[in-house]
Amino acid sequence: MSAVLLAVFDDYAVASQARIELVRDGFPTDRVDLTASCELGRAGLQPARPAHERFLTYFWSVLGPRDAPTHAEHLAQRLDTGAAAITVHPRGTTETTRAMQLLERAGAAELVQHDLDNQALERAAADSDRIPWVRNLWIETTPETDCLYCRLFPPGRS
Repeated sequence: MSAVLLAVFDDYAVASQARIELVRDGFPTDRVDLTASCELGRAGLQPARPAHERFLTYFWSVLGPRDAPTHAEHLAQRLDTGAAAITVHPRGTTETTRAMQLLERAGAAELVQHDLDNQALERAAADSDRIPWVRNLWIETTPETDCLYCRLFPPGRS
């Protein structure tokens, strides 16, 4: 299994905004899922017919046999009653810490942590609230340089 953070929100709109904040912070969209009655997300890909069974199957697949018996039924029931869940697959302690900060700040009612010791050493999230420097990079074109490569490695320089 892989590391997972599951945050349950009482309000779908708040959960949707939290997902946007995670993506803005640098989490790839394939590692942040929103699941709710009105937006099944990856739970909608499960073969079961009723939404409750789809939620249950999804949470079992995400949490695995060790944690699913404790949490899957409860989470599926919460979604049946109008709650929404965000699933984050963090990689490394920086992403885990950052995801927890963002989810708690967004007002998660519950936070389930699974297998956080089993993470690859990658980073997509920012270390802080500051905007990554790449968003502020501005390359002005001049007659002799029209691309970043030409700016970094001018012709005639060896």
